[in-house]
Amino acid sequence: MASAAAAKFRHDPDNLRPIYVFEAPVRLWHWVAAVCIGVLAVTGYLIANPLPTVGGEASEHFLMGRIRLIHFIAAYVFAIGYAGRLYWALVGNYPSRQIFIVPIWEGRWWRELFYEIRFYLFLERHMHKSPAHDPLAQLAMFLFATIGYLFMICTGFAMYAEGLGRGSWADKAFGWVVPLIGDSERVHNLHNLGMWLILCFVIVHIYMAVRADIVSRQSSTSTIISGYRMQKDDLE
Repeated sequence: MASAAAAKFRHDPDNLRPIYVFEAPVRLWHWVAAVCIGVLAVTGYLIANPLPTVGGEASEHFLMGRIRLIHFIAAYVFAIGYAGRLYWALVGNYPSRQIFIVPIWEGRWWRELFYEIRFYLFLERHMHKSPAHDPLAQLAMFLFATIGYLFMICTGFAMYAEGLGRGSWADKAFGWVVPLIGDSERVHNLHNLGMWLILCFVIVHIYMAVRADIVSRQSSTSTIISGYRMQKDDLE
């Protein structure tokens, strides 16, 4: 059944009509995650590198406290949105599940993956058209979005649990993370490293989406807004 669902979203040169790829919950999560990542990155950097002391009466200032509060709110929104995205992977269409299930058991998937790698190394002239995620994008999304986001949620709430104290809901749900990794300092360092890696992924993701619009002759950036992917012409 999975192969039949995937076939529906493969490029058909005889049918260049727009294909409805990304459903509304997927598009909503994409933009919610984008905003949250921006807020979490800025506030997280300031938490790790606090601002200098400001002048005046201490009771008039609560800047770092507000920064932490914004960070926590964004983290809650991000975690709840991620849970909703997991749910939609179960009930949505085939593309909604692609970033959670990588078909490494399929020979076709590996052939297309290596073709995409050769294309980005300028060893192939044309990019394969894929109405949904191509294998390279699928693998990158799985590593950085699916696994990476989950890692950031677990390590982030593990540190949050230290502030709430033992016996809190966060401690019960994520208290296992610190002993598993080793100690609190290591969790902090890995959490910071994870954010830098995700920011690098975001930069590459934007570059590849814009480049796909230009080189592959199929819509990319507009697809995550409208949900429809349009094949502009046929290069194969």
